[in-house]
Amino acid sequence: MESGQHDWQADLELIRRAATEAGEVAHSFFGRSPEVWWKNEGRSPVSAADFAANERLEKLLITARPHYGWLSEETDDDNARLSHETLFVVDPIDGTRAFIAGERTWCVSVAVVHQGRPVAGVLVAPALDEEFYACLDGPALMNGDLISVSHPDPSLPLTLAIAEDLLRKLPAAQTQAVRRVRHVPSLAYRLALTADGRIDGTIVKKNSHDWDLAAADIILQRAGGKLLDSAGHPLVYNRESVKHGMLYAGAGPALDKLSRFMPDEPTD
Repeated sequence: MESGQHDWQADLELIRRAATEAGEVAHSFFGRSPEVWWKNEGRSPVSAADFAANERLEKLLITARPHYGWLSEETDDDNARLSHETLFVVDPIDGTRAFIAGERTWCVSVAVVHQGRPVAGVLVAPALDEEFYACLDGPALMNGDLISVSHPDPSLPLTLAIAEDLLRKLPAAQTQAVRRVRHVPSLAYRLALTADGRIDGTIVKKNSHDWDLAAADIILQRAGGKLLDSAGHPLVYNRESVKHGMLYAGAGPALDKLSRFMPDEPTD
């Protein structure tokens, strides 16, 4: 276990530099038909760009903080991470399907997680020229500007990122209270859109992972919002299982409305 004082601002600067470099590596493959493989029984694509960006992140981050643990979508999981109170949680390309399809809504996601909660996070979206970042006790920023969650009029429909099949399952009265935005493949980017107020919130299907969520979670938190499980609790990261159940994200009255959309089932 690590002990002593922690400088999360220094960690934020480190992960910003690393994510920027990894974004440059990934972007060099963008629109150039990188080689693609399929994992998880053919359900999830991974490209040469994912592996190249992951390699750059691991080299930069572990060299700088060799005492931190490591969890990445593109690195075989090692339960040794459970013995670390602080670790990097990384998705070298969140939104690989969008990346492969030539859509710009993908990002490099890097977080520092300490004792189960994110304390610094950055999302770099090179194709959009956007960088979101925050650390504990600091503001949430996008390209250097302060960002904040929306404060929607309670009498108006919520602008949400929600899957069509989930929307169809809602009662008619709830469906009428939603204005659905076009699907954004990157979960981290959807949460960033919630953090900067472009949308009021999102509902996340089961089986998202720590690496999809941790960086966006701290950014959303510092922007005035919350990412919660179906029971209304903040997420705990770096557990033995890195999967999560259904989640919802937003702020204020939007969170109250979204909580009523959640099914009565436990998280994973």
